[in-house]
Amino acid sequence: MTTDSKENTEALLKMACQEAERGVESDDGGPFGALVVKNGRILAIGHNEVLLTNDPTAHAEVTVIRRAAAALGHWNLAGCELYTSCKPCPMCLGAALWSGIEKIYYSLSEEDAAAAGFRDKAFYDLLSDSSSLNAYMEHVPVVGMENAMQMWINK
Repeated sequence: MTTDSKENTEALLKMACQEAERGVESDDGGPFGALVVKNGRILAIGHNEVLLTNDPTAHAEVTVIRRAAAALGHWNLAGCELYTSCKPCPMCLGAALWSGIEKIYYSLSEEDAAAAGFRDKAFYDLLSDSSSLNAYMEHVPVVGMENAMQMWINK
């Protein structure tokens, strides 16, 4: 699958959101899913595993970054893209930037996360000037992507 078209971007974001739903259904953690892609190949897919592992850093993005680095046998994920169900929290954004990921696509906003009880606004405010980021980041809202968040709210 190539990742250079809007249709492919939306398809990959839908996969991330479906993974988020799997995570909520299995009670592994919050309603977040992500995947790392390089040259059209999915290197890693996963969801939030904070509750499963009792690891507060086991967010979906960190989990897939770790798996992608292991798959490549190297920490440097230059040339990779991160697709995530929701805007990465500051910790996950930092991990993505440290790993060298060059493009980040997300479907749900920080406001969507806040509505589900994930209030990272104070952290986002610290990073409000994204012009200094070394990665391209784009918000791509996709209709119907709110299901994992709604599942979490309804628990």
